Amino acid sequence: MSYLDTTHDLYKKAALTPEVGLCCTTNPVWELPGLKIPKIMQEMNYGCGSTVHPRDLVNHPKILYVGVGGGMELLQFSYFSRQDGGVVGVDVVDEMLHAAAQNFEEAERLNPWFQKEFITLKKGDALNLPISDNSIDVAAQNCLFNIFKEADLKKALEEMYRVLKPHGRLVMSDPTCEQPMNETLRNDARLRALCLSGSLPIKDYVKALTDVGFGTIEIRARKPYRILDPKHYPTEELIYIESIEVAAIKDPMPHDGPCIFTGKAAIYYGESDYFDDKKGHVLLKNQPLAICDKTAAALLDLKKDDIFISPSTFHYDGGGCC
Repeated sequence: MSYLDTTHDLYKKAALTPEVGLCCTTNPVWELPGLKIPKIMQEMNYGCGSTVHPRDLVNHPKILYVGVGGGMELLQFSYFSRQDGGVVGVDVVDEMLHAAAQNFEEAERLNPWFQKEFITLKKGDALNLPISDNSIDVAAQNCLFNIFKEADLKKALEEMYRVLKPHGRLVMSDPTCEQPMNETLRNDARLRALCLSGSLPIKDYVKALTDVGFGTIEIRARKPYRILDPKHYPTEELIYIESIEVAAIKDPMPHDGPCIFTGKAAIYYGESDYFDDKKGHVLLKNQPLAICDKTAAALLDLKKDDIFISPSTFHYDGGGCC
């Protein structure tokens, strides 16, 4: 049985019998005015973070969500879209699609504004999305792509890139790990399906995104996630896993490489009211400016003693240099 078959079987069972916190930390459900999330959706929240960010969801966007789970994030997305077929959910597991459809019936009873026609569910594979080219404003996946091995991950990201409109964004939440994992962990199909042993270092995760063409990357959150310890897992050392929330934007690739925001800021504290690097970056005195890693390196190269560059916080919330 392949690792993808193992994943399919695991989530088929999870659809038939919801298992709270099956693969991931159950994320707190943030409140929106007039939005009531059915309890069953919360129990089937098999994600490790959130991909729903209001600043991504203006002007009634067309949204794609891959790996529907219990439908909670699809419901949250439809809160912002509110149009027939405005949100498309794709899943390869028939039982999960059926469970989500039932959950939307309950959501419709609880939410006067919601109509189940806002969401279209499609049977499909992340490696071959049943979606037209350049047709999606916001695509999302939560704790799914970390399951894939390298070749399949590349294909899944290429598919997301293909379906996004120019300047559209792919919003993701996945586990990451900076420590090396042994081959036993990496090749354990069940641990991959449980969102553990497929975790990549952040640098490799970001490179996978830029390699398929995304010109701008935003790391929006980095949080503690899980521990793999020698008593319970095939490892000789304790392994610390985090989860990150990332947006990859289908901007053109700059000639000098991608703009990657890891939460750095620049602060000018010189004698003038501002500093202009003549490359499009103006630093007002004592006003932090979020900068991408590329801009941070360029400012450091100037060797000015009146500009401070903060370390990466791995929390970026917009308003940056690019």
